Amino acid sequence: MFAALACCASLGAAASDDDTDPELTRTIAGLDQKVFDAYNRCDLDTFTTFFAPDVEFYHDKGGATFDRQSVVDNTRKYICHKVKRELLTATLKVYPIKDYGAIEEGEHRFCELATGKCEGSAKFLMIWRLKDGQWQMTRVVSFGHRALTPAEIAAMDKATH
Repeated sequence: MFAALACCASLGAAASDDDTDPELTRTIAGLDQKVFDAYNRCDLDTFTTFFAPDVEFYHDKGGATFDRQSVVDNTRKYICHKVKRELLTATLKVYPIKDYGAIEEGEHRFCELATGKCEGSAKFLMIWRLKDGQWQMTRVVSFGHRALTPAEIAAMDKATH
């Protein structure tokens, strides 16, 4: 075990928060905004383009899917015209993946369209690949889904308005 830790100690130092790449962060934040604008509007033709055909999507409440069409079908069935997603921008972090792309992590909240109430939250991790000039998600992990407390809702409302 100690040998494994020793071998990777230099990797941990290279991935410190001081090494963030502002340009990469802007790129991934922009992609996040575009994909979830399509998600919120139920523009599934645009939404589809952000996922690799063999995307793996892991959802703590909904299970796992292993292809783009399943992600789109689940969005159509469970999200469209029911829920919108809002990124909690202060939680967004982006890390480069050498010769591949980037890791995006953060937290978002979900708002019921029927009531306008934003009472749910979850964490996410997305792996973005840059291939032939196009960014696509190859892995998505959505986890820690929970109801927000009234104090959390009030704080988030204050921060977003």
